Amino acid sequence: MVESFFKFGVFLFPFSAIIGGVGLVIALFSLWQQRFYQIISARFSWILGLFSLWLVITTFFAFQPILALQGLPNFLPGILIFAAFPIFFNNLYRLYQFAWWVVLTSILLTALGFMQLGYGWESPLIFRSIGIQLLAYGNPNGRMSSLLMYANILAIYLLIAFILALGLWIYIYRRWQNKHRRKIVVELIILSFAVVMDGLGLIFTNSRSVWGLALLGVMAFAVYLRRYWIIFLTVIAVGMVAWAAWVPFGQETMRELVPPYFWTRLTDELYDDRYITALRTTQWKVAKEMILEHPWLGWGLRNFTPVYQTKMNVWMGHPHNLFFMLFAEIGIPGTVLFCGIVGNVIFQGVKNLVQLSNKQEKNQEHLLLFTYLISFCSCILFNLFDVTLFDVRVNLLGWFLLSAIAGITRVKH
Repeated sequence: MVESFFKFGVFLFPFSAIIGGVGLVIALFSLWQQRFYQIISARFSWILGLFSLWLVITTFFAFQPILALQGLPNFLPGILIFAAFPIFFNNLYRLYQFAWWVVLTSILLTALGFMQLGYGWESPLIFRSIGIQLLAYGNPNGRMSSLLMYANILAIYLLIAFILALGLWIYIYRRWQNKHRRKIVVELIILSFAVVMDGLGLIFTNSRSVWGLALLGVMAFAVYLRRYWIIFLTVIAVGMVAWAAWVPFGQETMRELVPPYFWTRLTDELYDDRYITALRTTQWKVAKEMILEHPWLGWGLRNFTPVYQTKMNVWMGHPHNLFFMLFAEIGIPGTVLFCGIVGNVIFQGVKNLVQLSNKQEKNQEHLLLFTYLISFCSCILFNLFDVTLFDVRVNLLGWFLLSAIAGITRVKH
């Protein structure tokens, strides 16, 4: 039952948070009902409970408690998932399945994104009432956003799918080398299509952060496979774009070779009318001031917005850095606790990866764990320049990735 509703929810969640959310909620509550005593008896769950209690305490002492109360749903569902779903992800096959569901969904999302940009497709009003929102020509205009609320949110979703698709492609290709089955060939074709579609989708989201992270992901797999020529070509490509953007010597020649779409984005010439209050450096400066003023309990969840509006006389939803936001909103102790929880899972995952590497041959388990670690670490790096908490679909996807890493590393080898 849990697996069926989870599959239903994961596949439909990006298209409609309402419809897909029903499946995920049923799967979550079913898992809690079936494994309640196992979940609450784990020391890990008590630590998560302590962090949840800290969030509630900061809500009472917030600058605007109502806003802080509205911010709790950005964390509490993910904490419930993180406490329960490592039990679900206790074998490799479920990691394999989950990756496939995300990848297949991303193909449809990207296809809708191309229709959105190329033909101005948009969802009818009746569909928007159930969370299916496709805006003509993207949000912001000219940047692919598909069914997600903003181009950057689609970008991180496609980045996760892109990395999972690469990992699955290598996984399937290795099986194909040993068994020349028709089904495996079909899977390779689908995954090749997914890698191309997701890669193009990443380009058209026009997010500089995911461009860089996607290239880092490719290089990580190149190191894993010892295909160093891929790194060499990637460095050359990045160097050419950087040269066209910033190096004066020979710049005109290089700008004839590199499409303006890339180097004008790096130099911000596409968006050269931004005010100083819209710059990340300005937002981070205000966040630092907030941390110094209230270092212990912070200002409360979602309270960066009113504080920034008071100081800078402009609305800003978040400081475009998850860690600055958490330090400012829930204080230093709460943020350190949160980072410790997440960091411990990543540490255990890397430790497990190293142990598997010591075997004579890197098996498929090693590859899947490596893929999940690269995918989740990409989320962390993306959150250094943006915040993904406010779109429930990407937010919960991150919690599921973390739960998968936690689940598979708890299995005894």
